[in-house]
Amino acid sequence: MRFLTEDDSDDPLLSVVNLIDLFLVVIAILLVIVVTNPLNPFSAKKVVVVENPGEANMTMIVKDGQELTKYTTSGEIGEGRGVRAGITYRLPDGRMIYVPEGQ
Repeated sequence: MRFLTEDDSDDPLLSVVNLIDLFLVVIAILLVIVVTNPLNPFSAKKVVVVENPGEANMTMIVKDGQELTKYTTSGEIGEGRGVRAGITYRLPDGRMIYVPEGQ
């Protein structure tokens, strides 16, 4: 009959069970964060993430399946070296027509 009169607040095993519950909640939150991250390693989606858009230290990360590619800006403005190839017109119905320029 000694077990019926004992108080459960002195049991050290109860605090260990509470810590295990706390760790399970933390692990569940971390898994939700990994799944909602656009660059998560378990998805096969194509994703583009732009960090610091429009600034000098802008970076762009492209994820295509399992492959990650990181592009950084050099801070220089691009300059074209080609020649004009023609003119494009948009019709009222939304179609685009390209007219090549004569040589």
